Amino acid sequence: MREPQASSVGSQVCAKDQTAGMGGCAANRRQRRRACKKTHDTDFDIVNTSAMNRPAPHPFDLSGKVAIVTGSNTGLGAAMALALAEAGCDIVGVSRADAGETPARIAAAGRRFADVRADLASIAPVDDIVRAAVEAFGRVDVLVNNAGIIRREDALEFTESDWDAVMDLNLKSLFFLAQAAAKQFVRQQSGGKIINIASMLSFQGGIRVASYTASKSGVLGLTRLLANEWAAERINVNAIAPGYMATANTAALRKDTQRNDEILSRIPAGRWGMPDDLAGPVVFLASSASDYVHGHTLAVDGGWLAR
Repeated sequence: MREPQASSVGSQVCAKDQTAGMGGCAANRRQRRRACKKTHDTDFDIVNTSAMNRPAPHPFDLSGKVAIVTGSNTGLGAAMALALAEAGCDIVGVSRADAGETPARIAAAGRRFADVRADLASIAPVDDIVRAAVEAFGRVDVLVNNAGIIRREDALEFTESDWDAVMDLNLKSLFFLAQAAAKQFVRQQSGGKIINIASMLSFQGGIRVASYTASKSGVLGLTRLLANEWAAERINVNAIAPGYMATANTAALRKDTQRNDEILSRIPAGRWGMPDDLAGPVVFLASSASDYVHGHTLAVDGGWLAR
């Protein structure tokens, strides 16, 4: 039987009460009349059931958003670009060389991909990257500052060229691309999300990676500073600090049996991280679910820093 509408609840209650029979005493009839009157005097909320049946907006839905991801052709960048696409983003992939399999994977996820070739060893292309994104998709909503390099050498032997190469890409270009994206967010009056890729060495010293540790420590501090300055513009600046991840950069470490075992013995999760382990964190920081998160560096390290 069809449920009664809210406006008919009172009459339904009275009709049910009358089924007790017509031969009741006057007191019972008066009691029933009082019950009916009380029911009619009650205020009822009219509920829009069609609105209730509509699904609420999902906080991790990035449909209609546009994300710039640097270093999107391999490893962590490729995994994060795909995760954002699967959440609904169109992707502007920035890489020095061939975009690899990323465009096909983005297309398979049902999203668009714009391939931008740029060398962030200098800050020269940062404005062009943002401009290309706007020309391709009309706007920018998310920047993932992922491109980076590492140089390994004893501190006593570290060269100026290795120092400068790492600092220029990992910190200098990261800042100026963030600046260019933030200017676009302000022009759009839309707010935006900037996600910098930090490292465990944003928190620790490490060995034989002097410029890398310096650059990633700088990323952590810069993330906090930019969050302080840009929060009023509804721009969230946060960072992700990956742990030991199975990428090309760590291939030599994983092939060294002794070093590999030493690393695994300290990771509570008992394994190397995979690029896909960054999928959830990057979507969270790119989405409205993180609107009140500013200046935070999220460690995704299998528990390494907790040891």
